[in-house]
Amino acid sequence: MQNFTYYNPTKLIFGQGQLEQLKTEVPPYGKKVLLVYGGGSVKRSGLYDNVVNTLKEIDSEVFELSGVEPNPRLTTAKKGIEICHKEGIEFILAVGGGSVIDCTKLIAAGAKYDGDAWNIVTKKVFATEALPFGVVLTLAATGSEMNSGSVITNWETNEKYGWGSPVTYPKFSILDPVHTYTVPKKQTVYGMVDMMVHTLEHYFHLEENTLLQDRMCEGLLLTVIETAPKLINDLENYDYRATILYNGTMALNGMISMGFQGDWATHNLEHAVSAVYDIPHGGGLAILYPNWMKHNIKVKPERFKQLAVRVFGVNPEGKSAEEAGLEGIERLREFWNKIGAPSRLADYDINDSQIDLMADKAMVNGEFGGFNKLNREDCIAIYKASL
Repeated sequence: MQNFTYYNPTKLIFGQGQLEQLKTEVPPYGKKVLLVYGGGSVKRSGLYDNVVNTLKEIDSEVFELSGVEPNPRLTTAKKGIEICHKEGIEFILAVGGGSVIDCTKLIAAGAKYDGDAWNIVTKKVFATEALPFGVVLTLAATGSEMNSGSVITNWETNEKYGWGSPVTYPKFSILDPVHTYTVPKKQTVYGMVDMMVHTLEHYFHLEENTLLQDRMCEGLLLTVIETAPKLINDLENYDYRATILYNGTMALNGMISMGFQGDWATHNLEHAVSAVYDIPHGGGLAILYPNWMKHNIKVKPERFKQLAVRVFGVNPEGKSAEEAGLEGIERLREFWNKIGAPSRLADYDINDSQIDLMADKAMVNGEFGGFNKLNREDCIAIYKASL
């Protein structure tokens, strides 16, 4: 286990009816509030009206940025930055899922930077200031509600990158499971895949003596495996929604990754795919991750065996570590198939015509991956196996 320092300043406010907390959480930051949200679902559900009315009760002056995309775009964030500059915004409130929050993080940092916000995403500059912002979460998936990371797409150049800074943690995040009731089954599945892959990206590392971290990761995975089939058949069950909502936050708020560096290669591979094809992030991960696992099982087969035995109930008797690990990978694929996740790029009408382009985009910063460094040939092999 490596030395580590854990830091997470986000106040997590969890449970039913917690929207009222806006009345005490927002005022310390000012009156001028930029409300950021995506499509029409927050209005159809009534959440938009509840948020706006609550803000008006504390005399907030509310400005709006709507239409944040599922893969949030640089152009949209720049619109938000422009509003912040023009109106003197003092606080930003993201109402939505990970895409809305990620966009808000760039708006918050970009509002305090005089140059092109894309420089922040491409790490030409490091964000040292940001407007304060909070979150009302509507989707269990990315964990962006309690971390500093963000992923932004530049559609004009077909580039999609992750970035982050200590100044882009939300000041608070309100997580009411009721706000996730209206998430359709498909998006619910994508979210559960995303949080599982976040956990697996942590799990595959090269450090020794991570006994507690391993068990925490395994517990998160087992919780999703147990809960997911129930939730997709009962989308307005409070207990199932609460369990999955909490699971998504814990998978990527730093709690399970103290003392080691995870892999994150599959996220890089998927960002390249969705930068070209604009597919759902969780769907892309469901397709790619088992193929990343098969491609890298020889690096540390005992690690794959441990996952297979502890999480997927594989009987290791008479099997090599690699054989047991491969059986675990197949059980992961079967589980994702069972809950309705895609398994091939062909499910999104993607063929091999852009594999070279996707590999080039994945390799823009050179070899990548914490468990095993991938080169361009590795990327192409994983993409081809995923067709």
